[in-house]
Amino acid sequence: MASRSRESLTLPVLGMTCAACQHHVEQALRSTAGVEWAHVDLMAHRASVVFDPELAAPEKLVEAIRGAGYDAVAPRAGEAPGNEHDDVADAARKAWATLAAGALAMLLAMPLGLEMSAADRVLMRMLPWLYAVPADALRWFLLLLTAGVAAWAGRSIYLSAVRALRHGATNMNTLVSLGTGVAFVYSAFATIAPAPGRQVYFDAVLLILGFLMLGKSLEARAKRRALGALDALVRLRPATARRVLDGMQTLVPLEEVRPGDSIAVLPGERFPVDATIVEGRTTVDESMLTGESTPLERGPGGRVLAGSLNYDGAVVCRAESLGEDTVLAQMARMMDEAQSSRAPMERLADRASAIFVPAVLALAGITFAAWLLAAHSLPLALANTVAVLVIACPCAMGLAVPAALTVAVGRGAQLGVLFKGGEAVERLAHVNVVVLDKTGTLTVGRPVLEKVQATEKQATEGQATGNRERELLRMAAAAEERSNHPLAHAVVDFSSGLGLAWKAAQDVQVYPGRGLTARVEGHDCVLGNEALFRELAVALPSDVAAPEPGTTRLWMAVDGATTAYFDARDALRPDAAAAVTALHREGLRVLMLTGDSAAAAEPIAQQAGIVEFEAGLDPAGKLARVRALQQSGARVAMVGDGINDAAALVQADAGIAMGAGADLAQEAGDVLLLRAQPSAIPAALALARAAVRVMRENLGWAVGYNLLGIPLAAGVFYPAFHILLTPWLAAAAMALSSVCVVGNSLRLRGWRPAVA
Repeated sequence: MASRSRESLTLPVLGMTCAACQHHVEQALRSTAGVEWAHVDLMAHRASVVFDPELAAPEKLVEAIRGAGYDAVAPRAGEAPGNEHDDVADAARKAWATLAAGALAMLLAMPLGLEMSAADRVLMRMLPWLYAVPADALRWFLLLLTAGVAAWAGRSIYLSAVRALRHGATNMNTLVSLGTGVAFVYSAFATIAPAPGRQVYFDAVLLILGFLMLGKSLEARAKRRALGALDALVRLRPATARRVLDGMQTLVPLEEVRPGDSIAVLPGERFPVDATIVEGRTTVDESMLTGESTPLERGPGGRVLAGSLNYDGAVVCRAESLGEDTVLAQMARMMDEAQSSRAPMERLADRASAIFVPAVLALAGITFAAWLLAAHSLPLALANTVAVLVIACPCAMGLAVPAALTVAVGRGAQLGVLFKGGEAVERLAHVNVVVLDKTGTLTVGRPVLEKVQATEKQATEGQATGNRERELLRMAAAAEERSNHPLAHAVVDFSSGLGLAWKAAQDVQVYPGRGLTARVEGHDCVLGNEALFRELAVALPSDVAAPEPGTTRLWMAVDGATTAYFDARDALRPDAAAAVTALHREGLRVLMLTGDSAAAAEPIAQQAGIVEFEAGLDPAGKLARVRALQQSGARVAMVGDGINDAAALVQADAGIAMGAGADLAQEAGDVLLLRAQPSAIPAALALARAAVRVMRENLGWAVGYNLLGIPLAAGVFYPAFHILLTPWLAAAAMALSSVCVVGNSLRLRGWRPAVA
């Protein structure tokens, strides 16, 4: 039976204010027929959904969100997104206007107090006319002022609470609406039917709304800064390209460029596609993509990435990867997915948020009843109840982890470190053993042939030994051309340098980490290490000298007989030793696992400062070694770059893939290092640890704030502290809570690695 088709869709969600909202929208989407997976991002106010289009159309998903009490709009092709900056500015204007109205209401309400305080006497001398105004007139003016401003500025808050209530749900707006609603209704009653002891709380209503909206405005600005790294990445790609046809340049929309087209890029412009330079030389800045701060020289044959900046040379390049296939687009997609993912630490916040608002409503009811019974004072009971309702902050709890994760993912991308999600960040932060591959990870990964030697006792009749070696080298290049292994590149590059030509090999069979077999010009060829030759029962000569320390030997057999070997040497990356030192400094155990021989591995391990290493391991051997470390209680990070590392990368607690390329998003690792530099490894580990540390700080603040704030507002510590938490002060504290969480997360924007 054919498998059902699946589609993914991202919908903007309007009206969410806290983690409870996020939970309600997720539940509504997941319960919709045809939806296989749904995640709601409170930071970016959007929902990502994977669904069966035959069962769940986008319109049904929008209906599900609306049915939960929120709003969404199905995206339309070519439709421009709304201006978020204008929305934030409008919220800020309403916040300041409401706070000004609240300050005025507080001033006008002072003559209505039950007792003449010192502040009243000072104000009476400054504004004697105010105390001459009849109390009833002041109350009615405050009623009209509060009703008008609350309806104008707080409309969205009250509508959100009503929609949630209609669907049997609660959120932060429920608490605010109930608190301000109770205060307003009681104050209106005291205005319509004044009596001794009946106070008005119009100023508290306005100040609560004002501080709430001010906090939301500041929080939205901080969120926009937190999401700035992704926005900056998206803006890197130009909208047009200079296509060259018959020597003429034409400026065309990027959508019209096709693979193989010639594209001209002038100094100061950004490359529109992933391409290979065919004419000219220049210097390229890839810092926004790979974190490589030093400009790189590129000439004919050099690869350039979409979004990188062309510094000082006019070049013509051949378009290769376009649109969604470029490294830039894959980076943006992975960042988007990572920022939308859920970290394990977030599950605690999710569980707490699901019961948070109902619990606060229950505590508010208990507070009201307790104060009414203990103090026999309706105004006092009312004030403390309203304070409990507005000081509770589920927002801070909901934002604690995603805010830190969003900033960390963005900062990592700027440094050339791509985390695949929140779980990857947490797992990497907790590793205590780092396992390193050798070739391409610690070494440059471009070994150079140092020796080509035929093993036959005599050259073929009528043929010099040197010619025989050239012939074998030509055949080896024909086979190795179909492999992506560094040793294969060494053979092909060396052969090309000698001007050799060859026909394409057939029936190429690659044995990952060991070598390959192929049919070349009618001959059966085997190229690989000793393990492959043993596996295929091909005898190796016993009178051949061992390879020199630091070199890797590649054996060759033709038609079942060993005919030659090639010795190649790879160089240690310049920053490898410093990277290993940094890992040791962090208390991590460092091992090197390689498929190379011990003679080739030992000098590299010594130069890098690695004491523990194992050589001669095939992919299964690396996988088994990682498993053995895990069974001993270690939490392992595996770092590699090749196909032979894929199994170990998946098995490890955190897999780190080195390097970048067209298949960036298909790598097996949890973390991708766009800079092929070992220094990026300790940087990724340190950033992950810093992110988890900020997540814990945020959760500690959010939980501690509510655990302390709610009892204070309820008057548990009366009479010492309850006067410090009047309803409007409680609202100010609540607004500050979310801002503190996002602000603390923003510290990660300036995080810098110790090893650059």
